[in-house]
Amino acid sequence: MRNWAFYPTCMTGRRALIIVDVQPTFCEGGELPVPGGNGLAALIADFVRDRRDDYDLIATTQDWHVDPGAHFAQRPDFVDSWPPHGIVGTANAELHPMLAKATEQIPHVVAVKKGEHQAAYSGFDGVDETGRSLAQVLSDADIESVDVCGIAESHCVKATALDAHRLGHQTTVLSDLTVPVTAELGMLARAEMAAAGVRAARSDQAAHRG
Repeated sequence: MRNWAFYPTCMTGRRALIIVDVQPTFCEGGELPVPGGNGLAALIADFVRDRRDDYDLIATTQDWHVDPGAHFAQRPDFVDSWPPHGIVGTANAELHPMLAKATEQIPHVVAVKKGEHQAAYSGFDGVDETGRSLAQVLSDADIESVDVCGIAESHCVKATALDAHRLGHQTTVLSDLTVPVTAELGMLARAEMAAAGVRAARSDQAAHRG
């Protein structure tokens, strides 16, 4: 497998930012916390405030579980089954408050929710409030390239980035705006994404709109 390579982003055409599962349920104090989650939420909120005009579309994704079957378990294996999390109707399933505040006045933000009744890792498994898939949302906006960030790099960020790439979007993971469940799983995820052709760049390397 190739090493995780870093590229300054040189995007052309219409661009989207996909923010994956930045929810209290995945941050410290939540049901399934990822180390560094709350700090990451603050960094992503700052990035959105500073760079919102560099994107034609911003999509947020949320785990949004009602009864996802075997995805929830009292004795989870933390591979295919997990403790209950992202439960519809709870505050921890909502966007992290810092991100919600940063996006509330932006007109080109689309909220995508996934996993009501089944496991869902990729943002492309979800739909917006009108029932459009994330793929359709990007297509309707004529998006050519995407930057991906959020929680967790080793799971839903990876799945979302790989799907975006498979669908033909030039895809970059913003490496300083994501965190893995563990360092080892993060390393494996970065190798898998690099081997598939997903790029990596720091957020300060993300292309500005000229």
